[in-house]
Amino acid sequence: MVMTVFAEEKPDNFVYVIEIIPNIKQDIRYFGNNNFVGRPIAGYKKPVCILTSAAAHALMKMQTELNKQNLGLLVYDCYRPQMAVNDFILWSQNPEDQTTKSLFYPNIEKRNLFKLNYIARRSGHTRGSTIDLTIVDLKNNQILDMGTPFDYLDPLSHPDNRDISAVQFKNRMLLRSLMIKFGFMPIKTEWWHFTLKNEPYKNTYFNFFVE
Repeated sequence: MVMTVFAEEKPDNFVYVIEIIPNIKQDIRYFGNNNFVGRPIAGYKKPVCILTSAAAHALMKMQTELNKQNLGLLVYDCYRPQMAVNDFILWSQNPEDQTTKSLFYPNIEKRNLFKLNYIARRSGHTRGSTIDLTIVDLKNNQILDMGTPFDYLDPLSHPDNRDISAVQFKNRMLLRSLMIKFGFMPIKTEWWHFTLKNEPYKNTYFNFFVE
């Protein structure tokens, strides 16, 4: 039986990604209002991307590869404290709050977001080696069109959904293939979500602030 461990302190091998990849772009959505909850999330004191050193260095190799094509990475979320996950759970239990439904989950009932695996009670982000991200065209600073926005909780965001244009699907496959090449694993429900295959903390969930 695998034991789940909860930890409150940040280990030394967690790093600020901007220090490893100085030219990475960051738009940490849970620090602000532009997310499926519609407000800042508990645990985010600063809009910074923190990851395990192993995940950050794998990401650096991918950034180097993309830069050769005048492309780069934009990260939306990295390490996520357990207190943020708990905040999501509380939000899900308030059926009256539907302020973001039209933008982020128009076709799914709020009460089903956990059941359909769009939100998890134990998130890989809390282990420090999971990241949400996309690709930016550095020539015009525009995000590549992936068919849906980040955090659009819907079957249309499933990576293999073909109800999008050929260009949008090609962009998704570019992101997916490169992330796999550099050691990350995708999931079935979100084109933006990847976890380092050989993550150092497979069963440890952290709860220190993002600051």
